[in-house]
Amino acid sequence: MQQHKQLVVILETAIIAAFAMALTYIPHTTGVSAIELNYGLIPIAVLAMRRGLVPAAWAGFVWGILDLILRGIGGGSVLNPLQGILEYPIAFTLVGLMGLTFASFQKAVRGSEKVKASGYAFAGIIIGTFAKYFIHFIAGVVFWGAYAPKGANVWVYSLIVNGGSALFSTVLTIVVVGVLLTVAPQLFVAKDGKSFSTKAA
Repeated sequence: MQQHKQLVVILETAIIAAFAMALTYIPHTTGVSAIELNYGLIPIAVLAMRRGLVPAAWAGFVWGILDLILRGIGGGSVLNPLQGILEYPIAFTLVGLMGLTFASFQKAVRGSEKVKASGYAFAGIIIGTFAKYFIHFIAGVVFWGAYAPKGANVWVYSLIVNGGSALFSTVLTIVVVGVLLTVAPQLFVAKDGKSFSTKAA
């Protein structure tokens, strides 16, 4: 029985990673150059609140590997192995930190405390998104500085691009997750009540 439940979590994790990757193909560049909306954060956020940190981190890792192979290398977004590893597997895995508020979120959502549940979900989303884009910010300075507009301060440029992407993506994810919590709260509650990272009742 326990193996069956773990298999269910693994399957959910794989499906979410694939879904996040599929959403990446939706046009997501804003009117400001290089600032992007990251739709893939939405399913990862749902998984993080539903299953916890570890499954969400694994989903992020798989998503990062897929994005590296399918888009990063061929799209010219990989300058060298170190930058590729940093901005794909590592940065994407850190999205799993959304699950840091999993236990508190589950307690609130199971108790029908939607306001509290929303607060914990939003806090987790902010943490995970900030962690991901902090890595991109550092990489933007270290590896992409030469591509900044002539005369621009690379720290400021990286902050604008990555900070803007983080802000837009965080707001988008919070809005969608907030709507889902209102119309389909059952989406965030696993019937078996299990996670690899915790044993919530």
